[in-house]
Amino acid sequence: MEAILPWGIGLLLGWFIIKKLLPVKGVQNITVQETQKRLKEKNVQWIDVRTPGEYRANHKKPFKNVPLSDIAKRSGELDRNKEIVLICQSGMRSMNAAKVLKKQGFDKITNVKGGMSAWG
Repeated sequence: MEAILPWGIGLLLGWFIIKKLLPVKGVQNITVQETQKRLKEKNVQWIDVRTPGEYRANHKKPFKNVPLSDIAKRSGELDRNKEIVLICQSGMRSMNAAKVLKKQGFDKITNVKGGMSAWG
């Protein structure tokens, strides 16, 4: 029994990590370079899911700050008919935000791979 416990914990931990890192079905991923080419598009909702402090310290126009912690309760502010492009510092929180929005029925969701760290 004692030998099985570490294996079980390892498997559970591995599953959790993989689940967090896998792309969300139906969410498109684009690079920072692709994002930069699209910034003037008007029919897109540009959302930065970092904390307000991170956003104030460094953000890109036209991204609007809707922190990950608020995304579920503020999703009513978003237009379901327009694409939502999500960014964070590394791409992890924006992918989590994509999962939340996907569960709420949003279909046109794009995640910026590498986030602000890849902006260069």
